[in-house]
Amino acid sequence: MTQQHLKHAVQPGGRPKPTWIRAHLILLICVVLVLSVAVALAAVRLTSTPSPPVHLGPVRYVGVYVRGAPTSYAGVDQFSQEIGTQPDVASYYSSWGEPFQGGFARTAARHGATPLVQMNPANVSLAAIASGAYDTYLRSFADAVRSYHHPVIVGFGHEMNGWWFSWGYRHTSPQTFVAAWRHIVTLFRARGATNATWLWTINIVDPHGGIRPPAPWWPGSSYVTWVGIDGYYFKSSWSFAPLFGPTIKAVKAITKDPILIAETGAGRIAGQTAKIPDLFAGIRSYGLLGFVWFDAVAIQDWRLEGPSAFRAFHQGMKSYKRSTP
Repeated sequence: MTQQHLKHAVQPGGRPKPTWIRAHLILLICVVLVLSVAVALAAVRLTSTPSPPVHLGPVRYVGVYVRGAPTSYAGVDQFSQEIGTQPDVASYYSSWGEPFQGGFARTAARHGATPLVQMNPANVSLAAIASGAYDTYLRSFADAVRSYHHPVIVGFGHEMNGWWFSWGYRHTSPQTFVAAWRHIVTLFRARGATNATWLWTINIVDPHGGIRPPAPWWPGSSYVTWVGIDGYYFKSSWSFAPLFGPTIKAVKAITKDPILIAETGAGRIAGQTAKIPDLFAGIRSYGLLGFVWFDAVAIQDWRLEGPSAFRAFHQGMKSYKRSTP
């Protein structure tokens, strides 16, 4: 403050004017209040889970993967009996070089289900796939899908943003993955397999676990029909919004394509019966397509077990059936 300013701010006798003090005190109080509110809001953002959007859209698909598929449909039938209704999606995993399982697909169709096949290029060069080295196999697969004449959900190299598969980021670059994905989709379309719904499936993002955001692997909306997200209830404290919400947000930042929870489950450790209604509610609140229950053992036992779990699943299915157009 200059001497001229001091001259006008100080009364005779050297005492500051009361109005000047009041003005500066009010200003100081306002600054403190603004800073306090900003700190509080930042703390809330860092420590709380955002509430999910409440779309309350219908759950269109409830599917299942059961050990034994696609060799047999018996496990899917058993699951259907346990929950009291038929699933809409019957999922299986296809080793590289394995033909399209038309028998499994036709059985699924007779039961009112759409087959979902995840093509897994384990220990196969994705650069070779992109360059056309496996086109003979891919043409055969595409022709079989076309000849099926019904919808087929087709995925390739799921959970590529994780590190555990040979096509994951520690082994294959995102650019190579994208090139392979685009090549496969282009080949299928050229063969007339327009009944394929392309499911690009990522794992839920977990920076602490080395599971990366999905954007680098995105092949573009013209090459994708649906987005799949894989994630599981490992602990009783986990719920849908914090488990899937951040990844859903990351997906919606790159595409408006519909989202299917392509693999999920809850074991006894997490409190299976309580998580089933949470799963149905989460699907509806975020406006997702639906989910596929992984009814098998992998890391934990995700199999649906016990009368209370069957009832919870049956009740969820009844509610979703009522809400489906």
